[in-house]
Amino acid sequence: MKKIGKHIPGLIVMLVVLATAVVFAGMLLNMKVIPTKFIAVISLVMLILVLIVGALVWNADKKIRFVLGVLIAAILGAAFILGSMYVYQTHSALADISGVNTEVTEVGIYVRADDSADSIAATADYVYGVLTDLDRENSDKAIQEVDSEAGKSVKVQEFAGLTELVDGLLNGQTGAIVLNSAYLSVIEEMDGYSDVSSRIRELTVKKVETTIEPQQTEQKSEDSADKGTVYTIFISGIDSRSGLVAKSRSDSNIVATVNTDTRQVLLVSTPRDYFVPLSISGGQKDKLTHAGIYGINVCMDTLGMLYNEDINYYFRINFAGFEQLIDALGGITVYSDYEFDSKNELGYHFNQGENQMNGEQALIFSRERYSFQEGDRQRGKNQMAVIKGVINKALSPELLKNYSSVLSSIQGCFETNISYEEIAAILQRQLNNGGDWNIVSYSVNGTGDTQKPYSMSQKAYVMIPDESTVQKAEEMMKKVRDGETVSQEEADADASAAAATDTDTQSAAAETTDTAAQNATDTQAADSGAAQ
Repeated sequence: MKKIGKHIPGLIVMLVVLATAVVFAGMLLNMKVIPTKFIAVISLVMLILVLIVGALVWNADKKIRFVLGVLIAAILGAAFILGSMYVYQTHSALADISGVNTEVTEVGIYVRADDSADSIAATADYVYGVLTDLDRENSDKAIQEVDSEAGKSVKVQEFAGLTELVDGLLNGQTGAIVLNSAYLSVIEEMDGYSDVSSRIRELTVKKVETTIEPQQTEQKSEDSADKGTVYTIFISGIDSRSGLVAKSRSDSNIVATVNTDTRQVLLVSTPRDYFVPLSISGGQKDKLTHAGIYGINVCMDTLGMLYNEDINYYFRINFAGFEQLIDALGGITVYSDYEFDSKNELGYHFNQGENQMNGEQALIFSRERYSFQEGDRQRGKNQMAVIKGVINKALSPELLKNYSSVLSSIQGCFETNISYEEIAAILQRQLNNGGDWNIVSYSVNGTGDTQKPYSMSQKAYVMIPDESTVQKAEEMMKKVRDGETVSQEEADADASAAAATDTDTQSAAAETTDTAAQNATDTQAADSGAAQ
């Protein structure tokens, strides 16, 4: 019995270490990110270490060996437990941002600023104003909630446009209005309504949840068939402190064509004022940024129409939350096309060429547009440069130094409808094959004009697309899909000439059309306020 007893402590130690190793290996396997061959090697190494511990602690009478074995067992057990925690954190973070197939619209109930009503119940006898067509489905859902809270069906009056809706409230035709909160910034762009937020008061907000319907992919012709695993992703950048759930204008509109076989990424930025038909506007043109008001599907469909491309995935970035991620990464390196001092927020200087930036600096850099002749187009290019800087840093070994804080920072900063399994497969492919990625950025151009957008009741500044740059973007997307190489030099060719033409056109228009220039200035001022 004594002979058996001297082996029991060692057996217990070995089983404890083995259990922590098995849990760690199982979690690695369940995460689906680490290639199976790597897990096999890791498991073999862990088994050998466990056997070494077993050999050292097998006989408790051999004190020195037993103590040494216990110390090694403690270190290994702690390492396996810590590794399991990191694996769990990684799995949770990726699961949290992936497979998001719902979105929430914040629909506000507004009364006049001097109205004493403090609840929906107090407005039960009011006439409620709603838009006849724009965002009607969400308005109707909000009215249903109002009816429930009021204890009766409230009276509803329809208005054809945004200004008519607001005027109806201000002149007493209605006592309250139902309005998608994202429309407030659109109304503020219009002449005579820049102070609308001070003249009306938000009584409450109804959060209306809708399902993001999966996009239907059309079969490509043989001559453009995918040569590898290709993802076409709409990257929507919003500059918001309130998170990612609400439908809102998209401040950054980027289409990423990703070929995981050739490790190529093409980022195509489309200016927010691009004047294009929305997928739900029946052919009427609108500013691209307004597509975000109607939901992420409308953004993807609209850009798909523009570039003759099936866009089935989205990746939404909160640029304000992006600041936290960049700080967690320990800063990033960003290439600037120009040397400039920021005008959006004073006190920031950026050099032409590479700049080391923390989160705050990167956010200011990605917001700035008044320092450039190309205005919003250059802002789009800068945002792509920041994204490129984050990708490069995230793919570097330095990521391991701040791994835990990076995982924590991405929650609330990103969301995507790409499934966890697909993300895991991409990461697994990268670990299997290794190699650098070729990231190329391009921005389409256009000329300034004044037109009446679909979502507005009066004319505003818009950008008429330069079809030659749109066609070039299409061609480069096809090249990436087909596994051909696209270089930054190819993307940059002739871009400066198109930009110069647009600048000259806008200058001439400003000299000959005072009204158009004033509208453009008002719009840009409102946009700046929204961006800040």
